[in-house]
Amino acid sequence: PYKVPLDPRGLLELSWNVSYPKQVVHFQLLIRDLQFGLLFGMSDRGEFENADLAVLWSDGHNSYFGDAWSDAKAQLHMDSQQDYQLLRAWRAPEGLYLLFRRAFSTCDPKDYLIEDGTVHLIYGILEKPVHSLQAINISAIHRGLQRVQLLKPNITIPKLPSDRKIMEITAPDVVIPSQETTYWCYMTELPEGFPKHHIIMYEPVITAGNEALVHHMEVFQCAAEFDTFPHYNGPCDSKMKPDRLNYCRHVLAAWAMGAQAFYYPEEAGLAFGGPGSSRYLRLEIHYHNPLVFKDRHDSSGIRLYYTATLRRYNAGIMELGLVYTPVMAIPPGEDAFVLTGYCTDKCTQVALPAAGIRIFASQLHTHLAGRKVVTVLARNGREQQVVNADGHYSPPFQEIRMLKEVVAVLPGDELITTCTYNTQNRSTATVGGFGIMEEMCVNYVHYYPQTELELCKSAVDPGYLHRYFTLVNRFNDEEVCMSPQVSVPQQFYSVPWNTFNKDVLKALYGSAPISMHCNKSSAVQFPGQWEKQPLPIITERLQEATPGCLPAP
Repeated sequence: PYKVPLDPRGLLELSWNVSYPKQVVHFQLLIRDLQFGLLFGMSDRGEFENADLAVLWSDGHNSYFGDAWSDAKAQLHMDSQQDYQLLRAWRAPEGLYLLFRRAFSTCDPKDYLIEDGTVHLIYGILEKPVHSLQAINISAIHRGLQRVQLLKPNITIPKLPSDRKIMEITAPDVVIPSQETTYWCYMTELPEGFPKHHIIMYEPVITAGNEALVHHMEVFQCAAEFDTFPHYNGPCDSKMKPDRLNYCRHVLAAWAMGAQAFYYPEEAGLAFGGPGSSRYLRLEIHYHNPLVFKDRHDSSGIRLYYTATLRRYNAGIMELGLVYTPVMAIPPGEDAFVLTGYCTDKCTQVALPAAGIRIFASQLHTHLAGRKVVTVLARNGREQQVVNADGHYSPPFQEIRMLKEVVAVLPGDELITTCTYNTQNRSTATVGGFGIMEEMCVNYVHYYPQTELELCKSAVDPGYLHRYFTLVNRFNDEEVCMSPQVSVPQQFYSVPWNTFNKDVLKALYGSAPISMHCNKSSAVQFPGQWEKQPLPIITERLQEATPGCLPAP
């Protein structure tokens, strides 16, 4: 049921299914223009070193299929335990099909563990015959990577009502710019006097032939406080883009490559239209065009299914994690620096209804340095369950994911969001903020029934951060600019990042009081004392599940 193009030309097409009872994935590869074989596999972040691979190769006379792995120098080796099982291979007019299976977990140290979240799939095309597996030179072949969520949730698809209507929000025959990355913005509007409806499902509409170029798409609703928004159709980063478009940030739909249709639970829908809701919508499309095709026309977008028969609950979207502020920073040269944002018991106590809320989907978000994101639900100091986790998170690949099971959050519960960052290629501190070289740590959770709570996030108390800079000054020969006129980012940029200063910053973030943002949609805080709040105390952590293994066939 799941399908994704692997390469930008669309020569390799992967389909797959997932069996949770058997803990296996079946892969079907369509190779449209087979030459002398191909490599297909998985690795931690899409690299070809230390990868787990299924290889089809030909010496010009015979063809071979095997489970292989690559070492730290990208040299291929046949795996002593063959865990990719070839089930069938057949030719069809459109190309060669390979059908093979692989268990989630094999207990083979050379194999990749297939788990929830993003998986980096890699491929390589063999254009010449090879006399052995070891003779394949990975650096010399045509190769690439594709990110997908392999383990889709096994949920029953709700039935759509008979009075459903359809609205397509699509780009108006855009010529995709001949450059690698483009974010395209298009403004459109709902009809005059459009009454309140519930969105109950949406799916992508992709122009035939552009499946490998349309990377992800989002539909945003504009802020209701402005009566009108200017029309615009052009790159989002253009000088010509009107500033007012920055006020169109309320997500109605988000799709990323490899994602399926998104369904709301039967008892909830996302409200749009009617009084107090803007008629103006912004479509944003990320085109990924690494082969720099010219003159490709595109009318892709998102198809909304909606109904006038309102469901029992309005669905809402809430932001968890860290406030966008420079007080949360990551030192340079770190391979796994952790920052945590809290939605505290005090906030859920005042803001959630007595019966609580149900989270059914989640979209994780960081900028370029993010490597892992996880949100955990805690109750009375004990971690209860993972809301959403991605141990191979990749910033270019952000989709709204339906959760395997709905998570109930009650008043007094805590939602703790932790992000892990890699700044090994940076020479100065990375501060929190909106810029692409600044960082974020956010989980947009989709839930029902909708409440007034739109943002439940934290950051370290600024007074304690000031003490950190004072301490750094005392211990170091180099002066850190401390005058009140100097901004927090400037202070971070002037810190000499030795082990001591890094460790003390880690300790500060792990123990200092926090400033809580417990906000209604209008950026007004709920009543309460939100400054200098103690960090939530967790007395019992969730146990990491150790994956069992199927005996190798």
